[in-house]
Amino acid sequence: MIKIIADLQLHSKYSRAVSQQMEIPKIWEWARIKGINLIATGDWTHPIWMREIKANLEEMGNGLLKLKKESIPFNLQDSGVNTDDGPFFLLATEVSSIYSQGGKLRRIHNLIWSPSLKNSDKIIEGLKSRGANLHSDGRPIVGLTSMEIAEIVFSVDSHNLLIPAHAWTPWFSLYGSQSGFDSIDECFGSFAKNIYAIETGLSSDPAMNWRIKDLDNRTLLSFSDAHSGPKLGREATVFELSKLSYENIRSVIAGPYTSFQKGEDRDIDNKIIYTIEFHPEEGKYHYTGHRNCNIKQSPSETKAKGTICPVCGKKLTVGVMQRVEELAGRSEEELRIVKKKLPGTVLEGIYAESFPQKPPYVMFVPLLEILSESMNVSPASQSVQSEYKKLTDQLGSEFSILLEKPLDEIKAISGEKTAEAIGKVRSGDIFVDPGYDGVFGVVKIWFDKKKDEKVPIEEKEQLSFF
Repeated sequence: MIKIIADLQLHSKYSRAVSQQMEIPKIWEWARIKGINLIATGDWTHPIWMREIKANLEEMGNGLLKLKKESIPFNLQDSGVNTDDGPFFLLATEVSSIYSQGGKLRRIHNLIWSPSLKNSDKIIEGLKSRGANLHSDGRPIVGLTSMEIAEIVFSVDSHNLLIPAHAWTPWFSLYGSQSGFDSIDECFGSFAKNIYAIETGLSSDPAMNWRIKDLDNRTLLSFSDAHSGPKLGREATVFELSKLSYENIRSVIAGPYTSFQKGEDRDIDNKIIYTIEFHPEEGKYHYTGHRNCNIKQSPSETKAKGTICPVCGKKLTVGVMQRVEELAGRSEEELRIVKKKLPGTVLEGIYAESFPQKPPYVMFVPLLEILSESMNVSPASQSVQSEYKKLTDQLGSEFSILLEKPLDEIKAISGEKTAEAIGKVRSGDIFVDPGYDGVFGVVKIWFDKKKDEKVPIEEKEQLSFF
């Protein structure tokens, strides 16, 4: 069995507000630095990006692609790296649907996964035949409903996958408070049976999703939705597979909740062993609020005060935490959350005793953010970038450093304060000022309880653990 760290949601330089460095060779290089084994191509509906995919990648015969040797970044061409060792690519893209259904404007983002360039080309033709303008953006905006997208995707090949992206984001998601639905059935109709998973997004974690009965028979996936190389892997899903292939990935996602055709290749030992999570408080839609008026509310405060801004009188943007409360079919106490040692890491994973079939998860802070606070400078500063490179050059990938390396080894390379910071992140001894209405939350590794007022993450978790 092999362990695969996968980040299967990102965008190319042809999407809005995305770094111009998001090109295939650079994405591959950043995935190596991060320790990601399987990465999304992103944006393959865009004609120019698809041309670049075909120019830089080659199909491997297992539903995945690898970087061509001639596309290895210039700075690595003499290093002896072998593209046969990965990272590998999966054809994963995102489509934005804006349409009216049930008397309400809907804005839904869905991920489309395909096992071949041929399949992807057929889906592209299907979208174009329905009037979709695929030239405008890497993540195209189409007037097709989620059901119409599903019809196109599954008519091409039943082994394609359609996965709701960042499922709780208020404005652009399946369960979004501003434009979403209350259930997968309501959104996808007769195709709901083909929706095997959701991507949980930065502002929610698996425990929040375990409270939703609509998701009991769906797989929970976590990916970065990265718009730049440094953001890759801020969330990821870790698979254990007998061999790396699109079909094995698909069988893990769909397997627990669907029957497979007779003779279909499926290894029941394949599984998700855990997901790697952003602290949901750090996501930019975790709490309810109104950024223009600097108003931010927890679910209990929203219950008491309502959803009208007390400053300007406009409606607040209802955050993910509040939306989960609205749709939850069970309480936090019913989950019986515990922490246990997570095999293969130095961390404790978070499990739900009431859902032993659900993979656990770990929460962490990206290494650049840790170094930024340790050195008291911006993550983009030269000093942080140099320290990051030193650590990853000498100790291995970012995930290896954060999840596996002893603190003594980290201290020997980067000093006591960096080691202490990583130790605090591992134990959850940090404070996060929650994000709201498009404003990212702020992580503080060193904090003053009296000054920061709110309870630190580790203490909040202990309130729910039995």
